[in-house]
Amino acid sequence: MRAAIIAILALFSPLVYAKDLYMVRSTLSFPEAMSVLQETIVQHGYRVSRVQRVDIGLTAFGYQTDKYRVVFFGKLAELRELSARHSSLVPYLPLKIAIFAEGAETILLASSFEHLRSTYGDPELQRYFDRWEADVQTILEYVRVAD
Repeated sequence: MRAAIIAILALFSPLVYAKDLYMVRSTLSFPEAMSVLQETIVQHGYRVSRVQRVDIGLTAFGYQTDKYRVVFFGKLAELRELSARHSSLVPYLPLKIAIFAEGAETILLASSFEHLRSTYGDPELQRYFDRWEADVQTILEYVRVAD
């Protein structure tokens, strides 16, 4: 149900924001959007650490796509430092953006850091969350408007 509501909202807003999720729809083909996404991540000073296929598990649930990936990225020194000082953050790092084909379009999804803000009250971490959130939104928007 929640996914359906988000999908409907996507029709009316270029960047959908639901308290804990960002979603954009791009007119680029999946390969083009994937390329632009990775280039944009690098342009924002991050490094793509890996691209993981997740479509294999989805086929067991009846989804018919081979174009579903999660792109993991971060700044290595930053991730090491934060992981050492806040080991409970490790499951949330590195940053991630899901990308998948839907017909002739490509959809990109990313989690906000809203769910972490109340758990980690440290002002220093809040600054990281703010920057990451702004960067993720900018990256998504760049892919959305790319042609």
